[in-house]
Amino acid sequence: MADIQIVHQDGIAQVIFSRPEVRNALTFEMYEQIYHLCGDANTKQEIKAIVFAGSDPSAFASGTDIGLLQAITDGKKGIEYEERIERVVGAVERCRVPTIAAIAGACTGGGAALATACDLRLGAKNMKFGYPMAKTLGNCLSLENCARLSFLIGPGRFKDLLFTARLMGAEEAYAVGLINEIVDEPKEVLSRGMALANRITQHAPLTIRAAKEALLRIYERWQSVDFSDVIEHSYQSNDFRAGVNAFIKKEAPKWSGT
Repeated sequence: MADIQIVHQDGIAQVIFSRPEVRNALTFEMYEQIYHLCGDANTKQEIKAIVFAGSDPSAFASGTDIGLLQAITDGKKGIEYEERIERVVGAVERCRVPTIAAIAGACTGGGAALATACDLRLGAKNMKFGYPMAKTLGNCLSLENCARLSFLIGPGRFKDLLFTARLMGAEEAYAVGLINEIVDEPKEVLSRGMALANRITQHAPLTIRAAKEALLRIYERWQSVDFSDVIEHSYQSNDFRAGVNAFIKKEAPKWSGT
């Protein structure tokens, strides 16, 4: 079975992450397929919406495959990595058609970035959302991803999630506006996402596009400063290398702040 499945149904593209053995950790090939689908959606009128989901109720997507992060050996490669991922996440954010994340289980790291870039998010009761890098890898978010999440949940809650490295459950995510609806049964989150997409595609596409574009223009102003020095410092640190090695060995990292 493919790591990512793209199924077209009634004008809606379903993107199913299918690596349940690693909680749907994302490979570069998976990221690239998402990028190209968004490109198709921008030019092909038959694609009216995109719904993202995991193949298994235990995970939406847990982030970038740890094996790919092992290849980041200095700060420049860290910048290149973040730029590569932002190319994809930004494509989801700017996609012409409505995008919906149907979240069940783990939604962390790169998976959280993709979900945050979507227009709407549904969460099953078992969802766990966040960026636990402060206790796992010791790296950092891009400025764009900081802006996206802060825009959704506010600076205070953003700092809370990043500083504590905790994961947000469905009830809290709904209360703070991160998700638009709680789905009782994890196995039903995709079908609920499809139902929402079907409803939206019956409405005026130019009205929906105007709403998307308005918000993009508002918070893109938050992303207008250079952040590469912070990313470079994080990814070339001893802590990042220690975090990756500890993650692979399933040990607790020992942070030095260097």
